[in-house]
Amino acid sequence: MQHKLNIDFSKGDGLAPAIIQDAATGQVLMLGYMNDAALSKTLESGLVTFYSRSKERLWTKGETSGHTLQLVDIKADCDKDTLLVRARPDGPVCHTGTDTCWGEQNRQAGFIGHLQHTIQSRKNGDPEQSYTARLLARGINKVAQKVGEEAVELVIEAKDDNEQLFLNEAADLMYHYLVLLTAKGYALEDVLRILEERHR
Repeated sequence: MQHKLNIDFSKGDGLAPAIIQDAATGQVLMLGYMNDAALSKTLESGLVTFYSRSKERLWTKGETSGHTLQLVDIKADCDKDTLLVRARPDGPVCHTGTDTCWGEQNRQAGFIGHLQHTIQSRKNGDPEQSYTARLLARGINKVAQKVGEEAVELVIEAKDDNEQLFLNEAADLMYHYLVLLTAKGYALEDVLRILEERHR
């Protein structure tokens, strides 16, 4: 099967290295290998799938752990024999339990990136231990309702001159907005990309 990427799998005896990068943070998460079938399945399913050289079969990341990699996009390098896969990890990427296969923490620069990463990490957390996990567990309608409530509260405070109350409501709205994006399977970068396109 031919792809618009036109990967030359023959250079690697039917396989091409696939560098996995977090689409939100830019952190390199792992290195795997894809053959033509793995690439096709990744594009069709939206979940990153590799060819396991040890098991000699396709395997979708997270098929046993539940820590999948949701595809954002794929690019070929200049020689058309290596793939750069940008994805969103749903939990630790390495089988050892670390964020990356190099034992590094996967964090975006700046506090807003750190906050977003924390919210995403609480998606499958214990509702008893975390407000974020509890809110996400209540479903999309409840999360969306909270965003609406916080937006109204911010508008009300905007009409007054209490700086502290206004800024606190602005912070509440931003936090719940990030939770809503996470609940929908998106990240702030997806919104920023649209803003960048509009700005051109």
